[in-house]
Amino acid sequence: MHRITLLGRPGCHLCDDAREVIAKVAGELGVPWEEIDIDSSPELLEKYWEMIPVTLVDGVQHDFWRVSEDRLRAALSS
Repeated sequence: MHRITLLGRPGCHLCDDAREVIAKVAGELGVPWEEIDIDSSPELLEKYWEMIPVTLVDGVQHDFWRVSEDRLRAALSS
């Protein structure tokens, strides 16, 4: 079973857009997902602060800045 993780932060409009796409695709495919605030981890903040939102699929970076619904579906279908 796949798992999606959204790395973002409050007040990020791109994170809001990513959340909508992820919620839609995950809901349709029955894939669990979680959201992590990068401000909660110094390591995440250092690694991803210029790239948020970042989407991970099974712990591996999949997208950043924008989430492509088609690319996300394809990754979850493999």
